[in-house]
Amino acid sequence: MPQTVKSSPPPTDLSGKPVKTDPAKPESGSAKEQQLTREEMERLRALQERDRQVRQHEQAHMAAAGGLVVSGPSYTYQRGPDGVNYAVGGEVAISVSKGRTPEETISKAQAIERAALAPQDPSAADRAIAAQARQMAMDAQAEQARQAQGEEPSEADGKKGATPSEAANNTRQGQRARQAYEQSPGAQDFNQGLLSAYA
Repeated sequence: MPQTVKSSPPPTDLSGKPVKTDPAKPESGSAKEQQLTREEMERLRALQERDRQVRQHEQAHMAAAGGLVVSGPSYTYQRGPDGVNYAVGGEVAISVSKGRTPEETISKAQAIERAALAPQDPSAADRAIAAQARQMAMDAQAEQARQAQGEEPSEADGKKGATPSEAANNTRQGQRARQAYEQSPGAQDFNQGLLSAYA
């Protein structure tokens, strides 16, 4: 006995009158997806997954960077076979400038490194920013040590009978070190780093 296939009734409005539909226009995104080939569907799924990963990556940077963020995420898009744009790359701009003091710089460098390595899969650009932050922290620690050497001998020497000119010379060395630190590259606030999800 042959089987019969019942077609679904045409759509109607609330009064029961038939509603005209345009067969050339898909009624939903799923209808559009049904028209794609298997190859296009695979590409679409890959783009959707990439979009999800990129957005999670940049949100992880944003959450960890806090006040260091200079601008929100910006994305690079690729149009999918369904006509929708999907994020395939992204970046967040953060401030990587030095602080006003070595102590402030060390704290800031640690925050930059945390923000750079926040995603589960840091990109090469993220790792480069983290390395830059570690170097910035080491430079600030070295500056702290120089300042301590320039200031502490004057106090100790004062107790041991150092001449006023020697004590003044030690203090001037500490001041010169601080001035050199403040004027070094990166002390201005316009320096930025890009934390990105580019492969």
